[in-house]
Amino acid sequence: MNTDIEKVKVLIIGSGPAGYTAAIYAARAGLNPILYTGGQPGGQLTITTDVENYPGYPNGIMGPEMMEDFRKQAERFGTKVRYGLVTKVDFNSTPHKVIVDEQVEIHAETVLISTGASAKWLGLESEERLNGRGVSACAVCDGFFFKGQDVAIVGAGDTACEEASYLANICSKVYMIVRKDEMRASQIMQKRVMNNPKIEILWNTETQEILGEDEVTGARLINNVTKDVSEIKVSGFFVAIGHEPNTGIFREFINMDESGYIKTIPGSTKTNVEGVFACGDAQDHIYRQAVTAAGTGCMAALDAERYLASLE
Repeated sequence: MNTDIEKVKVLIIGSGPAGYTAAIYAARAGLNPILYTGGQPGGQLTITTDVENYPGYPNGIMGPEMMEDFRKQAERFGTKVRYGLVTKVDFNSTPHKVIVDEQVEIHAETVLISTGASAKWLGLESEERLNGRGVSACAVCDGFFFKGQDVAIVGAGDTACEEASYLANICSKVYMIVRKDEMRASQIMQKRVMNNPKIEILWNTETQEILGEDEVTGARLINNVTKDVSEIKVSGFFVAIGHEPNTGIFREFINMDESGYIKTIPGSTKTNVEGVFACGDAQDHIYRQAVTAAGTGCMAALDAERYLASLE
């Protein structure tokens, strides 16, 4: 390991709307933040095509381009953006110790965690190839593009039901693909989808392949009981089988819920460790939108600024 230890006031772990917004606020406050981008610079928005629901972009913007704008704005105010992956942390004492790429050691007075969450996928080659071309893990983000069209959604939890209902409001028909003969969603959510005439639930069904060359044209399905194979024609295919927060390296020190989302003190971004704050999808399993992530990034920077002021 590199023996040189770098001392910083504000270290931001992870990019994306939360991390970059935190960086903008911290930099403008004269805190000279350093931001490490993580393994996916720009976060989930870099695998999103059109973003039409973020304020300030009346004509929409491509996800990667939007994240580039965020990065440039953070750098304009003095943020040092570095490409690297935090591989280990030690929050037992202050300043907090953070290891990057297993070789750089940083001692930070405050740490802002904005490592986000990753959507769980089915693991199909066609799913990866058509991601952003009809395949999406966010109905609220991308459903609008399939207005008046037939779509499919995979999942059986509350989120899947909620997104199926959302899609039914704007799409002609929604096929809901459920692996078992029952859902794990709450009864009220199950009733909502079962009573919706635009939603057809395909029980005991799994996806063999998503069809289409350059964009989604349908899906090949198999019934787990009868083994019958069938095809449906859809132009949108949504995966709603959950998200995995990228918070594993903090587990030893930071309080989390059973799914790994970081617990913050209500009304703030404070964690159980003084001087460590969490923002964005690493601590938000409810809204998961770029604009809400950016909002909590702002909160984290302000919380960090106030914490540092209290030490003086």
